[in-house]
Amino acid sequence: MDMPSLIEIDNGTPVTPTFSEAEMAGRLARLRRMMADKGIDAALFTSYHNIDYYADFMYCSFGRAYGLVVTEGDITSISANIDGGQPKRRTFGHKNIVYTDWQRDNYFKAVQKLVKDGGTVGIEFDKVDLDTKAKLEAALPNSRFVDVAAPAMRLRMVKSAEEIAHITKMAAVADIGGAAVADAVAPGVPEHEVALAGTGAMVRAIARMWPHAELMDTWTWFQSGINTDGAHNPVTSRRVRRGDILSLNCFPMVAGYYIALERTLFCEEASDAHLRLWEVNCKVHDEGKKLLRPGARCMDVANALNEIYAEHDLLKYRTFGYGHSFGVLSHYYGREAGLELREDIETVLEPGMVVSMEPMLMIPEGRPGAGGYREHDVLVITESGNVNVTAFPYGPEHNVIKTG
Repeated sequence: MDMPSLIEIDNGTPVTPTFSEAEMAGRLARLRRMMADKGIDAALFTSYHNIDYYADFMYCSFGRAYGLVVTEGDITSISANIDGGQPKRRTFGHKNIVYTDWQRDNYFKAVQKLVKDGGTVGIEFDKVDLDTKAKLEAALPNSRFVDVAAPAMRLRMVKSAEEIAHITKMAAVADIGGAAVADAVAPGVPEHEVALAGTGAMVRAIARMWPHAELMDTWTWFQSGINTDGAHNPVTSRRVRRGDILSLNCFPMVAGYYIALERTLFCEEASDAHLRLWEVNCKVHDEGKKLLRPGARCMDVANALNEIYAEHDLLKYRTFGYGHSFGVLSHYYGREAGLELREDIETVLEPGMVVSMEPMLMIPEGRPGAGGYREHDVLVITESGNVNVTAFPYGPEHNVIKTG
């Protein structure tokens, strides 16, 4: 059967982009300067986050390979035939090559078409598995492969004005979801029903605020009782009980960008032990936000907040770092590990970075005040301090949910 390995699909007109042409061109200009400095002739991105960041295209893998090739003068996405013309409609610059399923490994034929052999090719070492690396080396036998993931991450860590405006709008959507979650809480209501209320409210808000956006990946985690012990524990059908500690986690997703709202709640009432622990965690949260200023090192913020927990003999119950970068990321892609508030991160905060403050304690079952406590705000670092884009209230005064 003589069927093509590579095709082009020109179907429909380009969609309304998430960001301006100047914004996207600026991202590519900074990338190309980095490539020139490192002697990289072509970059082949394979991750969700970098393809989205540079092309405004969020792919759905489903076991297939995707790519974005950036050279000094061109940018082209690589997609599977199953997606039709959507990748071209979405890709910034509207250049796209489609590989078919008629022959095995046609993806690498697309790479050969777009990347000249014999140069230096930047690939993402943290996202290219051994099998793919071997096939790339076979497809481009005279090329040298270097890592482009870490320097690309550093470029993404400082957000533009358009990105900050986008993130700020998304924070308002998260607040809408949080209000819907709080309204749905009552004794006897299953976790999944509470979570569905939050997700539905956010998706509808996104559809209103971004009428041309793809509606994908927005979700809510809502945990109760013992299920609050992990920050990323999935929703279950456990029913909320009076006196339960609760975790509200709303995550709107728009064009690959993620924002989060996370709060500790209680159903109807909270014990004295729970209130004491909750208030300590809120104090750490308050003090942490004050420390998020330009010039502060991530590790110094973490160490300062450790001292507050230690004063209350609670440091042993802290479960992870105090916050992280925001931008193109989700629960399955895009973690900017160089900008996390941990003791081993030396990154210095600078204007344009967007970071969370999210201290968490986990008190084991059987102890007074058992459960997981977490508050979470998102802050934009400015020249003089920070701006908090999260508005949903926190603490015992606001979030002991009365339903009677």
